[in-house]
Amino acid sequence: MVYLADLILIAFSCTLTLAFGNHDDFGPGILGTEGARAVFEFITYAALAFALGTSHYIIRLSVIEDTYRLVLLVVSASAVLSLVSLATYITAGQFYFGFWNIFVIAVMTFSLMLLMRLSIKYLYLTVADISKSKQRVIVLGSAINSFFLASALKSEFEGQFDPVALLSLNSRNIDSTVNGIPVVPFDEERIPEIFAYYKCDTLLFLSTQLELMRSGTADVFLKNHIRLLMLNQVEEFDMNSKQMPNLSTHVKNIRIEDLLGREPIRTENPAIRSVIRDQCVMISGAAGSIGSEIVRQVAALGARDIILLDQAETPMHEMQLEMEAKFPEIKIHLFIGDVSNRERMEHAFQKYHPRYVFHAAAYKHVPMMERNPPEAILTNVFGTKNMADLSVKYDVEKFVMVSTDKAVNPTNVMGASKRIAEIYVQSLFYHLRKQSDRVSTRFITTRFGNVLGSNGSVIPLFRKQIEQGGPVTITHRDIIRYFMTIPEACSLVLEAGVMGNGGEIFVFDMGQPVKIWDLAVRMISLSGLRVDKDIEIIETGLRPGEKLYEELLNEKERTIATHHKKIMIARVRTYDFNDVSLHMERLREAVKKGASHDIVTEMKHIVPEFKSNNSIWQQVDEEIKESHTEADDMHEIDVTSF
Repeated sequence: MVYLADLILIAFSCTLTLAFGNHDDFGPGILGTEGARAVFEFITYAALAFALGTSHYIIRLSVIEDTYRLVLLVVSASAVLSLVSLATYITAGQFYFGFWNIFVIAVMTFSLMLLMRLSIKYLYLTVADISKSKQRVIVLGSAINSFFLASALKSEFEGQFDPVALLSLNSRNIDSTVNGIPVVPFDEERIPEIFAYYKCDTLLFLSTQLELMRSGTADVFLKNHIRLLMLNQVEEFDMNSKQMPNLSTHVKNIRIEDLLGREPIRTENPAIRSVIRDQCVMISGAAGSIGSEIVRQVAALGARDIILLDQAETPMHEMQLEMEAKFPEIKIHLFIGDVSNRERMEHAFQKYHPRYVFHAAAYKHVPMMERNPPEAILTNVFGTKNMADLSVKYDVEKFVMVSTDKAVNPTNVMGASKRIAEIYVQSLFYHLRKQSDRVSTRFITTRFGNVLGSNGSVIPLFRKQIEQGGPVTITHRDIIRYFMTIPEACSLVLEAGVMGNGGEIFVFDMGQPVKIWDLAVRMISLSGLRVDKDIEIIETGLRPGEKLYEELLNEKERTIATHHKKIMIARVRTYDFNDVSLHMERLREAVKKGASHDIVTEMKHIVPEFKSNNSIWQQVDEEIKESHTEADDMHEIDVTSF
């Protein structure tokens, strides 16, 4: 319909050239008449209008894009007509079209087509009164991208948002108006006044401005109860696209994960894909938050076979359905089993012979393991031992273990169990290295802090408490934690698997720690609620084994740099494998007896820096202090010769 209207306007413009143009005939015959020349002009414009798609932009695009397309049309058509006229002058000595004719039709066509578009947009907005059904928002920034965002949202007839102002971070743009949208200066003190004046309670910003919001700017709006929205994918706004996307569908509520105050760690190592492609990869704990993301990333890197190993039946089934839908070309093998069951694990290795093993299976809940030391040892220590020993037996090329920052100077059973697993894996590698320079399996450990959104993470807990109306519970007002997202944590695990030569413990630069109290306040504000007035925050006291802050290295360790500025190698104490094996046997006997006291005692002999905090096992520290002997200590080995 729009194209038909354009043809009518073009025909009208061509007809007017009969009145204002040159009436001299061009030679004998019908082709030399003014009418024939007007028809030629009409056909030229009609063909170019179709080719350039000028009618595609009548509703969804801004006036700027409409104007650009129309200018392109009249310039192209005028150029074609001028070339034809010059060709006839060269061959016949006479111009087929008068240049005055070409100019008149260009001006008339452009003016009429643009006027029609402006009229349709104005009438639609007036009759439908669209702005009343839209949510009023203020767009952050006055740069070109912010302007395009505001203009595009304003021209979306079926959109959800009505930009009423641009909040400028640049004083040079104050007191100006862009496409009818006023530009106002950013003033922290005047934020409530500005939003009240424009009868608006929502700020919309681009994803490219996320670092600015993370730096503390978001808190300016949150404390004034301004809702935050973000355009998720600014790259979707393509001015050269033939069909503009509905930007409103790409606007999302900001989440606390987005405002985590640090720059995400990014890995872009092409070697990862070349290593994983067409290989058989086993992931233990594949149904967990970390394991499942490793599965997704390994699949995206083109692995041939992926063995999903876990004992959680329902999540494993859901993971299988997801993988079959997203990666139908990859062979997905589900293997239900407990890593502490040596015989069952051997069946998996014997059947699939994986080349790479990513070991993420573990118990991670601190208070739960504090009450159940035998299970922490069975899964975290002997489960890891089973996987490591079988990797050697079945010639796995690389074994990558997922550890935790709680293994550093542990104050709880869970952290100590992970440290013992680290010690065993590392001592096993150097023991094999000592026996032969050609070690078939290389063991690598990765250590990092909390991951956002993982099972048992504080953020899902806070979100649930807020949805239930509170209160939000925090163990201590001063407690801090390091955070990273699940995808970046897993990408670093893969990076470590590629760069590791064996025996390393990789630690990551996790940025600045986050105060959990501030995290709770932000989450409450993001929900549109007020601390103490709508939602109360309550301190419950530190849980058994919990400490105020986590560390990535203990005091006797240091780091060395790698090619990735965010990834370092911890230079840790490395123990003699025979000593470790002796202590492991003592630990196994204690587990068989179910004697938690003896288990924790032996754990503290293996990891002397393990000092219980806010726990019943503090009594064991006192007992060891009284009866400690040098014979209990394990010997360190010098790995520099390796």
